[in-house]
Amino acid sequence: MGDRWHVEVDRSVCIGSGMCVNHAPAGFELDSARQSHPRSPDSDASEQVLAAAEGCPVEAISITLADSREAVFPPED
Repeated sequence: MGDRWHVEVDRSVCIGSGMCVNHAPAGFELDSARQSHPRSPDSDASEQVLAAAEGCPVEAISITLADSREAVFPPED
C-alpha cells in the first residue's frame, strides 16, 4: 500500500494561476473566485499532485503524509 497524502492550498497566497489544475486536474479545481483547492484533501500519493505543488508560482500548495503530517512538499530544511 502506498503513502496517503494530505494536501492543502493556502488560499491567502493562491493567485489562481491554474497551474495546479493543468498539472493535476484530478487533484485540484478552481472555485468561482479562481482560488485553488484540492478535490480530496486526503488522497493517494501522486506524481501529478507533487508536480502541481512544485510548479505553483507562489508555493501555495503544501503536502504532508496523512498519518504522520511529515512534510512531503515543501521539504523541511
